[in-house]
Amino acid sequence: MLKRLLSFVIAGLLMVSLSANAGAQVRKSTADLVLKNGTVYTMDQGWPKAQAVAIIGNQIAVVGTDADVEPYIGPETRVIDLNGQTVVPGLKESHGHLIGIGRAKMIVNLVGISGYDELIERVKAAAEKAAPGEWIRGRGWHEEKWTDRSSLTVRGFMTHHKLSEAIPDHPVYLSRADGHAALVNAKAMDMMNVGKATQPPAGGEIIKGGDGHPTGIFVDRAQNLIEVPPMTDSQLRQALELGIQECLTNGITMFDDAGVGHRTIRMYKAYAEQGKLDMRIYAMAAGLYTMRAIGKPILDQGGFLTVRTVKLVADGALGSRGAALLEPYEDDPGNSGFFTTPPESVYTAAQYALKHGWQVAVHAIGDRANRMMLDMYEKAMNEFPHVKDHRFRNEHTQILDEADIPRFAKLGIIASMQGIHATSDLPWAPDRLGERRTEEGGYVWQKLLKEGVKIINGTDAPVEHVNPIASFYASVTRKSPDGNPKGGMYPDQRMSREEALRSYTLDAAYGSFHEDKLGSIETGKLADITVLSKDIMTVPEDEILSTEVTFTIVDGKVRYEKSKAMIP
Repeated sequence: MLKRLLSFVIAGLLMVSLSANAGAQVRKSTADLVLKNGTVYTMDQGWPKAQAVAIIGNQIAVVGTDADVEPYIGPETRVIDLNGQTVVPGLKESHGHLIGIGRAKMIVNLVGISGYDELIERVKAAAEKAAPGEWIRGRGWHEEKWTDRSSLTVRGFMTHHKLSEAIPDHPVYLSRADGHAALVNAKAMDMMNVGKATQPPAGGEIIKGGDGHPTGIFVDRAQNLIEVPPMTDSQLRQALELGIQECLTNGITMFDDAGVGHRTIRMYKAYAEQGKLDMRIYAMAAGLYTMRAIGKPILDQGGFLTVRTVKLVADGALGSRGAALLEPYEDDPGNSGFFTTPPESVYTAAQYALKHGWQVAVHAIGDRANRMMLDMYEKAMNEFPHVKDHRFRNEHTQILDEADIPRFAKLGIIASMQGIHATSDLPWAPDRLGERRTEEGGYVWQKLLKEGVKIINGTDAPVEHVNPIASFYASVTRKSPDGNPKGGMYPDQRMSREEALRSYTLDAAYGSFHEDKLGSIETGKLADITVLSKDIMTVPEDEILSTEVTFTIVDGKVRYEKSKAMIP
């Protein structure tokens, strides 16, 4: 009761206070937007559920019942009758690639193909429309998911020959779904003078056939041997705008962009300064060089852009067998993966970050990479014991050695994990890792949570679709979208629904230092809200995936509305 009374006192103050984010402007005495007749999950432990929300400007003014918000409704207030729909704090994608989401809509889509023949047909169709000699780009192939696997003849991959025969005159570059491997054709290799004698760079691999010639598969840093022309400024802007729209359509109000260069950050700053960002972006500088070039962190520019994290990539991916493991791959005994960034570079970045107020986020998938990340973090932290709130992150945290799990809590490391990755990978992960290693350390959400580790959720889009409902479903069921618990799903590690929602809201906000402004529906916080067609906290499991986003509200404004999106 006291908390409820306090919310009305704060709401009254909001009506006459100056807006910190909008300049010296007296607040109106009525709400700009009211949501009523719904089920509101606030993520506020003192008042976990409500029925209605009133928003003044860009802030939440009242959280309560329909009767509580009624006095704030005026002639200019937009009132949305939710008719029982569900309201949650704005959902946050804690690890994705925003430009990649938009770019995926501009190139050949290879997601969901049945096999190599279908891949070739899609590329061939694109080549027929392209200018002579134009590069053909594509992304999304995932050979582990193909129903026709007859083409996978060299270390689990296909070779370029059939592709090169079908498309001889255009250079072709096709990224695997995870972005850690690429298939290219003969034309592309010839243009780059890549052949039998070419050696891979450190942290990469060129898959070669029995004759010693490249098969066309390039893993991790070896992909840099194929220099694809960069996007033009116009293409970059188009990719950004397409990416933001896709996120808003899926209820995402804030996006942790995991590794972007100086050029992209400059574009984000320009959009933020012009008020053209419809979604909040938390950008991670790609590598130590970019972090140093930026200098001081960029903190909440206009409330829509933050750049205070450096992203490093410690190893490759499990699917392409580049993840660094303590023991060899079960299905590739001569291979234990590799580091794509030397340990010394992780240590140097951590030192610099602790000294200059940056956060560090390290991509580490294999158990050896995760141990290295922990070791380098700890070494740097011991030199800066006065820095208590560093919130260093581990991106993916997919395979852990059991001995390292308590170290996450001891060092205060945030586990940035993608629920949907588990149900994508676990059906075949035991073949890669063996049953024991997969069960012990594969996507061990509960083992981490029980140690007190904060888990933040996402999709790694465009590796997986940015849809948070699918990742929520995976997090609480450990089942694939068809409901099949095949493979090493280990259901004892699934999250509760409240844990999964926290990983997308309040804990996600903590992961980017925004929990005081975002992540829960409380009076005085910024009005970032997602409205869902179904109550994902109570509906039967098999109904979760059919839940739709009906409204996405960012900074108090409706940025996506399903009913309007459906109008031709």
